[in-house]
Amino acid sequence: MASTSTDLVSEILKLKKQRNAVILAHNYQTADIQELADFVGDSLGLSYKAAETGADVIAFCGVHFMGETAKIVSPAKTVVIPDMDAGCSLSDSCPADRLAAYLDEHRERNYYVIAYINCSAGVKALADVICTSGNAVKIVEATPKDRNILFVPDQNLGAWVMEKTGRPMDLWRGNCYVHVEFTRDSIARIRAEYPGAKVVAHPECTHAVRLLADEVCSTEKMIGYCRDSAAKEFVIVTESGMLHRLRREVPGKVFIPGPTDLCSCADCSYMKLNTLEKLRNCLADLRPEITIPEKIRAKAEVSVRRMLEISR
Repeated sequence: MASTSTDLVSEILKLKKQRNAVILAHNYQTADIQELADFVGDSLGLSYKAAETGADVIAFCGVHFMGETAKIVSPAKTVVIPDMDAGCSLSDSCPADRLAAYLDEHRERNYYVIAYINCSAGVKALADVICTSGNAVKIVEATPKDRNILFVPDQNLGAWVMEKTGRPMDLWRGNCYVHVEFTRDSIARIRAEYPGAKVVAHPECTHAVRLLADEVCSTEKMIGYCRDSAAKEFVIVTESGMLHRLRREVPGKVFIPGPTDLCSCADCSYMKLNTLEKLRNCLADLRPEITIPEKIRAKAEVSVRRMLEISR
C-alpha cells in the first residue's frame, strides 16, 4: 500500500531528527516540499544557511549543482539529494573539461572567468570568481579593468549584466531551457490579459522578454519588489515553483504565472524530479550522496569566498 502524503511527512520529520539533518528547498521545488523544508530560497543562500546550523546531514531538494554548492561550503557535512538525475540544462551547457580546453586554446585573451553559481563544482574551480543573479552586476564592476572577461555559462544573464554595466564580456553560449521558453509573444499576450499587472522577469530570460518586464531581478529580489510595490497583481516570469513562495510570503496580492508559447506556466522537469518519497528515501539511506574531490572542492571554495568578499 502506497504511503500517503501525511505518512511521508511524518516519516521525513522522524528521519530528519534521527539523522540530525536540515532540509533545504530551492524556490522551484513543489509546494509540498517547500512547506516541509527548514529553509526555502536560492542555492547559495540555502547552502550558507545550512553551513550555519549544527546539522550533520544536508538534504538539498534542488538540482545536482546545488548539492555540490552545499558540499563546497560544508565539506564536513554529509550532503544528499533526493534524485541524482535532477540536473540542469544551464550547468550541463558548460562542462568543466570544455571550459578548460577553451581557456587553454585562448590563453592570449588572459581571461578573468566569472562563473554564475548555476554551474558544476569543476567549473567553479576553474573560475576566478562566482556570481549570483543578485550580485552579478557588482561582481563585474569590481573586475580588474585590464582583464578580458569570460562570463559562463548563461549568455542571457551575461547580456543583461553587460547592459547594466557597459562592460564588454565574452559570453559562453549556454542557457536555462525553462527561461528561454518565455517569448515576446507569450508575455505580450499575458500583459494584454492583465493590463494592470507588473511583469517581473528573471535575468536568465531572453532580451526580448526582459524588454517587456517592469522589473528584472533575481528570485530573492522578487520577494522585496512585490512586497514593496503598490501594485496588486504580478506576472512572474520564472519557474512556476516561485509562485508558491511569493503567495506565502507576500499575502494579499495576486501572482500570475508567466506563460510560454506551449503552456500556461513554466515547470523545470529536473526540479520536479524531487518528491516527498524520494526525500524520505535519501534521508533513510543517506543516498544519493554528493561527493567532490578535495582538490576541486578547495579551488571552488576560493572562487566562492572571493565573491563574498567583493559583494559585502
